[in-house]
Amino acid sequence: MLCFHVTFSLILLGSTPCSAEDGGASAPEARAIAYLGREVPRWPVENRCFSCHNNGDAARALYQAVGLGESVPDAALAGTTRWLERPEGWEHDGGERPFSDMGLARIQFAAALADAIDAGRSQSRPALVRAAELVAGDQGGDGSWRVDAQGNVGSPATYGPVLATVMARRSLRAADPKGFAAAVDRADRWLRRIPAENVLDAAAVLIGLGDADDPDAMAQRRRCLDLILKSESSRGGWGPFRNAPAEPFDAAVVLIALARCDDFPERAKLIGRGRAFLIAAQRPDGSWPETTRPPDGESYAQRLSTTGWALQALLATREGRVKVPTGPRKGGG
Repeated sequence: MLCFHVTFSLILLGSTPCSAEDGGASAPEARAIAYLGREVPRWPVENRCFSCHNNGDAARALYQAVGLGESVPDAALAGTTRWLERPEGWEHDGGERPFSDMGLARIQFAAALADAIDAGRSQSRPALVRAAELVAGDQGGDGSWRVDAQGNVGSPATYGPVLATVMARRSLRAADPKGFAAAVDRADRWLRRIPAENVLDAAAVLIGLGDADDPDAMAQRRRCLDLILKSESSRGGWGPFRNAPAEPFDAAVVLIALARCDDFPERAKLIGRGRAFLIAAQRPDGSWPETTRPPDGESYAQRLSTTGWALQALLATREGRVKVPTGPRKGGG
């Protein structure tokens, strides 16, 4: 069984942008950190391999928590950090089998390594540059990163091309913004013109374009914000399409995008309702129900990745972290 899950593995397991508890970890954040602190190191021990759900997205959320001063035991991330610092070994499933989608694996692991360095849990910037070189080698001629996805909409463990491109771009900039400037520019041009036809893609485009203020970027951002505004569920949160039920993964990516949209006057209320949806959807063990395509499936991989994204969203929108205007816009984020 491959440890990089592209197909579902049927494994059964058990009105402001912040809450009053924010400023340290809120109760929902603390439960999520505790849950991921158990799950991130568990897979390598039990399966003798590393995976993009445990040691990619889920670990990335823990590194971000560390960066905010939250208490995450060293043992929860030590093995993952050692793995991430060896990009040349990512090609193999625990040194034995290849991953199903190596391009997506590189994107997820490189993003986790970038956050490990930001959090001070890794000092291996040369490893990040090597990882970025691998990621850059998978870029398509149109500037995007094409990865497999279930159906037409990306999922937590499959991303889809728009979110994959945004995450790849982020790692290249973290590794060496000058050295990878041409690749980042190609990605930026693709993001400006890609039709964002679903909520996940619209949110990903907003994250990727960041503070870009050129006419093409501003027009694209406005289209994406309009889609997000019209697609909010009646109970708060977002699903993959307009009028679709809200899902934790889609809502989380939207919240991360809105945290950067300081020029959107309605975002505070949207963020407040989105946070309320995520907090209400959290399970007692600290996880979130997996977002699957089609919905209501069972997938350990998607559950871990969904939980990682949900925790990142709560961290990104806690008090003091939502971006406020500081001056003129100066290019992409």
